[in-house]
Amino acid sequence: MGIFDKILNSGHRGFIIFAGVVTAVMFLILTFGPGNNLIDWVKAGIELRNQRVQIQNYQREIDIMNHKIEMLNSNRDSLERFAREQFLFTAPGEDLFVVE
Repeated sequence: MGIFDKILNSGHRGFIIFAGVVTAVMFLILTFGPGNNLIDWVKAGIELRNQRVQIQNYQREIDIMNHKIEMLNSNRDSLERFAREQFLFTAPGEDLFVVE
């Protein structure tokens, strides 16, 4: 604590107090002030992180859908089964029974 006592008791005491007050005021303005402040930066960072997670989730869904499309395009039996299950398609001469 000796160094702080030396600084505060020197001839620059008024300037040090002034600089401390200005620094505190600027910190408060940057943190809570109007416009582009620290709180807005934190909110924007959180929103950006959430959107990146959402992009990753959508990318996984796209990969799954692409795999399903590839599978349906490569195998006629799986395409026929998909059409029958999802869209209730039937072959000519078949009867369709829907059980709910």
